[in-house]
Amino acid sequence: MSAAPSSSPRSYTSSLRSEQAAQTRQRILDSAAECFATNGYAGTSLADIAQGAGVSVETVKLSGPKRQLLLSAFEQRFSGSEGREPLTDRADARAILEISNNDEFLLDLVRFIAQANARTSGLWSAYISAATSDPVIGESLAELLKRRRNEYRAAITTFDDRRMLSTDVNRHELADALSFLMSPESYAQLVEQAGWSTKRYVDWQVHAIRRLILEA
Repeated sequence: MSAAPSSSPRSYTSSLRSEQAAQTRQRILDSAAECFATNGYAGTSLADIAQGAGVSVETVKLSGPKRQLLLSAFEQRFSGSEGREPLTDRADARAILEISNNDEFLLDLVRFIAQANARTSGLWSAYISAATSDPVIGESLAELLKRRRNEYRAAITTFDDRRMLSTDVNRHELADALSFLMSPESYAQLVEQAGWSTKRYVDWQVHAIRRLILEA
């Protein structure tokens, strides 16, 4: 009697279909991100997303309603994957936390957030706009802002643990100020509108954080 094959044709076909489905969803989310960033939430249709992804409107609908496509596209552009895991759970973020030199740590942290803001350029404005008219997106935005406050409070705790804070100040106020400095709005105003280079923006952020946060 011959030995059974190590893998069945059925499992291979299933794996192939899963991979193709993942690639299709990726194309749809990439197209959604570009459309929302360029045309805004209200100005984007499922047909626009379908055309950009090279699929039918019905295929786009299978990936979720318009609001979910916005939320998923934003999550993926900002953190690199769908879902609401904190940025600190990403491998590249953990690598930054392991940097022992405080100057290098601060520079890499600022670059990390600046890159995330660059990836969501335009998409953030669409998110904010959609939240004013769609209660589901509004709830998602409120939860996102809450998570962001907690992440910046954790960043202030990290600064404190690394003995980077010079005085005993209100940690929550410092976290609010840090969130403001590193916000998508600051990136949009200085890089996209004022025309600063990314290097100029990062250098300014490092200087501002040192003066306004670490030396407060």
